[in-house]
Amino acid sequence: MMSRRTALVAVTLAATLGALPACSSSSSSGSSGGSSDSAPKTITIAYQKFGAFTQMDSHMTKVKAEYEAAHPGMTVKLNPIQADENDYYTKLNLMNRTASTAPDVLYEDTFLVNSDIDAGYLAPLDDYAGKWADWSQFTESAQGAGKGADGKLYGIPMGTDTRALYYNKEIFAKAGLPTDWQPKSWDDILVAARAIKAKVPDVLPFNIYSGKGAGEGSTMQGLEMLLYGTQNTLYDEAAKKWVTASPGLTDSFGFLKTVFDEGLAPKPQDALDPQWGTKLSTSLIPGGKVGIALDGSWQTGTWKDSGAKPWPEYSKVLGVAAMPTQHGEAPGATSMSGGWLLSVGAKSKNKDAAWDFVSLALNQENTKSYDIAASQISERKDVSSDPAYLESDPFTKTFTDLVQYTHFRPAYSKYPRISDALQSTMETVMTDKAPVDQALTQFQNTAKGIVGPDGSTTA
Repeated sequence: MMSRRTALVAVTLAATLGALPACSSSSSSGSSGGSSDSAPKTITIAYQKFGAFTQMDSHMTKVKAEYEAAHPGMTVKLNPIQADENDYYTKLNLMNRTASTAPDVLYEDTFLVNSDIDAGYLAPLDDYAGKWADWSQFTESAQGAGKGADGKLYGIPMGTDTRALYYNKEIFAKAGLPTDWQPKSWDDILVAARAIKAKVPDVLPFNIYSGKGAGEGSTMQGLEMLLYGTQNTLYDEAAKKWVTASPGLTDSFGFLKTVFDEGLAPKPQDALDPQWGTKLSTSLIPGGKVGIALDGSWQTGTWKDSGAKPWPEYSKVLGVAAMPTQHGEAPGATSMSGGWLLSVGAKSKNKDAAWDFVSLALNQENTKSYDIAASQISERKDVSSDPAYLESDPFTKTFTDLVQYTHFRPAYSKYPRISDALQSTMETVMTDKAPVDQALTQFQNTAKGIVGPDGSTTA
């Protein structure tokens, strides 16, 4: 099955490529220390700017000014790509296809590292990072976040995240639910959502992302938050095979079917809208229209003074509860973590200058300011111990504590297509086009086509 990312490239190439900014950067494979006299004097930075997520644009504008002040004669051309998650990947893919449009620095999702290495889009950074004094401040897991299957480093992390259940204490009180809520199982979530629907009928009981509208958010914040709480996984590391059928997959899709069938989740047409996440964070949640939302630690950045929807009361109105395992199995809670990197494009003609920008953007002060503004869990030790960071958000400790329960996506080159297939399966179930068993049979067949006859297994 062709992934949405690949399909959109084929459809939109002619219309989009001509509108992309030209990049006249040059290449230098030497160590960091500035660009040579013969290298181009302009570097292009590509990143996402969409919906409520404005902190990245502010950060890049700040770093551009600092970089140009420190490098007279150099120009930084910012290319904020205004697109939802799936379309951002597609447009970035388009840019990377030719040297004339490929960015020098790109904002890269960790789960795409291996597929983008295979596509020839990313440059290895080991020589640069090995000479960068700041690299020792990154945690061991952070240093591995941008590594490819070949063992080389392809990106520097901007921060990480965890996921949990936000809940509205005022709605809970109206529904007769405890305002210090901590569910012990999936059934506890259903009990709370049903109580909200019965007693506070004008609000959405429970938001869980599902289907292609939210893209990777549906897979990671929706399905995998369920699956990894069942003791099953999506990839068998020992066997080096994708798990295409398991009790955990069946139960996870069964839970989705329950919340959509009972009207506890959004209407399918709302959940499938690419703008749904923005509407939730900027309108529905601050407006007191959502009882429970399974979402990420970064959401509080939307409600800070610097965010898209300042909401000073968020930490008083909302509580945060760990996502429980299916039946309360040890360790009792689960989460997923990912994160984004700054990478250097393989087609950049001035890699020294591109690296200098990356290292400036992710030094101690700039990392701290970005992680505070964007509600990121810092992966620099000198930032995570800084009082200004620790006191920047009332929920920082809660989300940081979830790291001990967290899981990571199988970031292999086949994953984006597996994720796309899972999103399609979610749509089939949530729209009641087929029962769970039939939908999962179709997923299994699609997955086998992606990974080959010997690349999958069952649990």
